[in-house]
Amino acid sequence: MKIFRNPEIKLFTLIYSVISLIFITISYFSEPLIFLAALIFSITAFLIFIIFTSARYKRIERLTSSIDAILQGKESILISDMKEGEISALETQTEKMFIRLKEQKEILLKEKGFLADSIADLSHQLKTPLTSINLLLSRLHDSDITEEQREELLRELSVMLGRTEKLVTALLKLSKIDAGTIQFIKQEINAEKLTEKAVQPLLIPMDIKNITLVNDTKGVYFQGDFMWFTEALSNIIKNAVEHTPENGTVTVTAKENPIYTEITVKDTGEGFSEEDIPHIFERFYKGKNTAKESFGIGLNLAKTITENQNGTIKAYNSPEGGAEFIIKIYKSDETVI
Repeated sequence: MKIFRNPEIKLFTLIYSVISLIFITISYFSEPLIFLAALIFSITAFLIFIIFTSARYKRIERLTSSIDAILQGKESILISDMKEGEISALETQTEKMFIRLKEQKEILLKEKGFLADSIADLSHQLKTPLTSINLLLSRLHDSDITEEQREELLRELSVMLGRTEKLVTALLKLSKIDAGTIQFIKQEINAEKLTEKAVQPLLIPMDIKNITLVNDTKGVYFQGDFMWFTEALSNIIKNAVEHTPENGTVTVTAKENPIYTEITVKDTGEGFSEEDIPHIFERFYKGKNTAKESFGIGLNLAKTITENQNGTIKAYNSPEGGAEFIIKIYKSDETVI
């Protein structure tokens, strides 16, 4: 029997046999009935011990086989008998461990796939500007071009390098957030000052298109990282500015309730194409009305920043016309929906 391969069982059997032999020998020299009773009791007790111990070790053996299957990556799982006792508790914990490992494996596979897709997207996104830069450099080496043409090529090269730098910077920010290396500083944010700061990089394009900004966020405060929320809101307003026609309006409003603070960005453009709305925040996604120079990162970065600070962001077509972004920053970690 396999049970006798265990040293503790061998030792118990030896000790039990010696003690039983002593008592049986003593009873042998007394009355025959006592001898017979001692003999039957010793054998029965030993058999009962062996039966129950064998059952216990079979459960341990089954548990060992299941763990071995898990280690080999096989789809094996214990079905706990839901009884009390150390073995049942061990089976339950092993089952939980297997489920947890399986979940972790699935997460890692998804992350691996996401990483592969991200690298492919990154390669594709960098390929276009790098190819353009390479062509511009080739033309600059052409001895037949005039000085004016050379200056024009240098200006184009400067623009392409600037766009590439912006792309790499945005990707670095995203990768740091994805890796969890960014520590968001929680502080009180004035929504009005946040909007003023977020719109600063967009003042020139807004002035060129004569776009009016309505900042209706006075008196609203919430908790978050001012610098990162500025980045997020700036990307959203930038999208609104790009899709707002000349002499249009971009409106930023803010309100709060006991559960969350809500910031809304609306424009007077054409709004989103219905098929674009489900994909608006996907990384590298470009909608029908997206500008050619866009990389499709800004809105994804805004969403990533917001969600990492206990918030949500959604895009709609406003009933009055134009696009509408609604950001909700929740006041409790348990209320995010």
